[in-house]
Amino acid sequence: MRARRVIAAASVAALGVLSLAACGKSAPDVAAYVGDTTYSLDRVDAIYDDVQAKYGEAVRREAGQAGASPSPEQLRSAVTRQDVVNLLVSLDLGKRVASAKNLQVPDEISPEQLEQNLRVPASTEYAKLWGEWIDLLQALNQQLPPADLSDDSLMAVYDALAKTGAIQGGMSVADVRRAFGDGGFVRSATALSAALEEEADRVDVTINPRFRAVGVPSVVSTGQSLVFYSLPYINEEGPVTDISTPESVPSSGSPDAEGTAS
Repeated sequence: MRARRVIAAASVAALGVLSLAACGKSAPDVAAYVGDTTYSLDRVDAIYDDVQAKYGEAVRREAGQAGASPSPEQLRSAVTRQDVVNLLVSLDLGKRVASAKNLQVPDEISPEQLEQNLRVPASTEYAKLWGEWIDLLQALNQQLPPADLSDDSLMAVYDALAKTGAIQGGMSVADVRRAFGDGGFVRSATALSAALEEEADRVDVTINPRFRAVGVPSVVSTGQSLVFYSLPYINEEGPVTDISTPESVPSSGSPDAEGTAS
């Protein structure tokens, strides 16, 4: 599956954003402003509601085939409105960076390739946006020079992965360095984060306070599956809060530091 070629695309520094009220952009029906583009709460709600409705339908269908009755909790996807905002804002900024660099972004990753691991029906706009986002990540990661591998960036990625259950928690910096090898995917992630943050500052990104903890949607291949996650929002004072992930992925070994698989 081509999607398994994806390398990790984690956010090590959060987008440099301001609250709406701070910049005079305070329309209550707006989730985010990215330059001259406005993302309404209605758009966020529509994407979120689409996920919930189609996920619930899929769970009911599967349960019905097995003669089971799913609980209300089982009918709800773990995707949140924050996840939707993260994706919309990051896609916008990433496209601006790619355009400035005259990058051609191939259309390689389909929603169907992501459906099983993302745990979201391929017919949803959310899954389609993720496919578009991963194509963009691959193009950017091929062009951006890798960043230095600091302990902070290394552990930020590790902590986020550990929270999903994809890797053992409680490891030391030395242990993580050994597990991640040369840390190529962390270096790429740091470079990507820096590029998006710089673009956010350049075009003036302002976020509704409901969604201020914006992070870059992230994915890494373990070799057997894809793990989707986001890192904590980081500002000058450090981490503020966690951003939810689309799903909790059972441990299946350390992430593939090279991020390649045919």
